[in-house]
Amino acid sequence: MDSKNSVDEKTMIDNNLSNRYIDLDPNGYFIIKVDLEEKKIILEHFLNNINDEGYALDPETNEPIKCDSQNKRVSNEVFKGISAKQLGIMITEERNDLITKFDHALYLGRELQKAEECLHKRLPYIQD
Repeated sequence: MDSKNSVDEKTMIDNNLSNRYIDLDPNGYFIIKVDLEEKKIILEHFLNNINDEGYALDPETNEPIKCDSQNKRVSNEVFKGISAKQLGIMITEERNDLITKFDHALYLGRELQKAEECLHKRLPYIQD
């Protein structure tokens, strides 16, 4: 198989996996940002409740959280670091109560690695 076909196959598989249903982590979710001026990866943790349909609910209003909402939520905790490894240690060893699901931990590891690469290459980061 040539490299173009393998890249196309990887892209198709990754896109399909990104669109699958996942059970949300009941202990909350993370938003990852890259601050190119401060030269840091910023990891914000947000609390949520999950209803019977699997939707994240705002803990204050008990309404579903909308991705396009103009309502700015306040994070539960903010972590800053310069590497995926540093942030991974912060959220798994220094704080071991923020992640309860293996798939959530694996996802964060992939995304933090991607954010680290964007930081060092000075590229925009978009969280999957």
